Amino acid sequence: MHYISTRGHPERKAFCEILLEGLAPDGGLYVPETYPLVDGAMLDRWRGVSYAELAVEILSLFIDDIPHADLTAICEKTYTAQNFGTPNIAPVRHLESGVHVLELSNGPTLAFKDMAMQLLGNLLEYELARRDEELNILGATSGDTGSAAEYAMRGKKGVRVFMMSPHGRMSAFQQAQMFSLQDDNIHNLAIEGVFDDCQDIVKAVCGDADFKRRHRIGAVNSINWARLLAQVVYYFHGYFQVARNGATRVAFTVPSGNFGNVCAGHVARMMGLPISSLVVATNENDVLDEFFRTGVYRVRGRADTFETSSPSMDISKASNLERFVFDLIGRDASRTRSLFDDQLRQSGSFDLSGDPAFSHGADRFGFRSGKSTHADRLATIRDTWERSGTLIDPHTADGLKVARKHADPETPIIVLETALPVKFAETIQQALGREPDRPQRFEGIEDLPKRFNVLPVDAQAVKSYISETLQGAG
Repeated sequence: MHYISTRGHPERKAFCEILLEGLAPDGGLYVPETYPLVDGAMLDRWRGVSYAELAVEILSLFIDDIPHADLTAICEKTYTAQNFGTPNIAPVRHLESGVHVLELSNGPTLAFKDMAMQLLGNLLEYELARRDEELNILGATSGDTGSAAEYAMRGKKGVRVFMMSPHGRMSAFQQAQMFSLQDDNIHNLAIEGVFDDCQDIVKAVCGDADFKRRHRIGAVNSINWARLLAQVVYYFHGYFQVARNGATRVAFTVPSGNFGNVCAGHVARMMGLPISSLVVATNENDVLDEFFRTGVYRVRGRADTFETSSPSMDISKASNLERFVFDLIGRDASRTRSLFDDQLRQSGSFDLSGDPAFSHGADRFGFRSGKSTHADRLATIRDTWERSGTLIDPHTADGLKVARKHADPETPIIVLETALPVKFAETIQQALGREPDRPQRFEGIEDLPKRFNVLPVDAQAVKSYISETLQGAG
């Protein structure tokens, strides 16, 4: 299995090379040369296996440069009841007629990002030890990626984390999860902008080949293929739980801002998992909904990126969309480069509405979309609580609202849970007039001492901070 860039860089790379690299040298994203295919016999064989065993089976199709025994040990170390609170790791909960919720928020930071980040931390530690090297991770978060990465990497040998977040735009709980960490290898940078500014800085720093090489810069955002690959596993796991009830095909609804989570569903579908549709749910920052409805991908500037009550989706540049568009237009790397490197940079948008690939793409790739507002998510949280006694967070509420719109009585739909409600207590209070329950280990977290640095929206300022920190550590 080799990996190529969506923008046509000629070098083919093995999994462990791109594990440590992040973006391709030409600014593209790595994808497998071909998607491995699963058949009915494989699906039947995988039914009923543990989550760790399923992860080994799926990851082995994409990874051939880690010995099978080592990959098995890594997955068994990652997916434990101790880490995720249940032996099932990601159970499906029946919510209402035809609608299910895939629980992905039982990990250390109470968000779905733990599902992949815990594995990524162990993969990185393994490969760095094998090479006797170190890695400095530069990341951007709108809320949950940061804490999941930091909890996964804290104390890991050979790894430092520099995590950027939009200053003042996360919930108090999300800020406290990150900023209260005192580990020497964790560095929090509060950027005076929005998430897209943080993401742009990651790309600018990674685009400086000399700086990236000298400072051993890697990535943990979903631009890193390894993280997206880990998310593919829970689509299979969710399907098996619902398909036991007689379903042959299922739909998934995914709250999405950066397109990483739902892109993993696209990969699962390309592999042959019987997915009838992938429904993208956005909040008021609806760049993805606009794209799937119209064919126009139009990024928004800082002033047009709304601050909402589902803040982890306050994103107007969906980095992982490039992987899907690459497949949509027939894996034409030259055209992908033109769309994302030329047109998007020059005009802030591109238009595929007249392209036959787009008009046929909804049926071929199964994508649908919808949008949810603040009033919608309050109503969905309240309605779900009153009808089923189930408390959901604002992002999952966005997913459920859109799922109900696209529900098909013939096809079960699985909503991917995003986080536990405790991370967004203010919105839950507004919807229900009560605080969500809080795990005991997080009592008083907002009152803990915080360690972070505020920096301007400036890639050079971030590079200077990294250089000075590493010099001090050396």
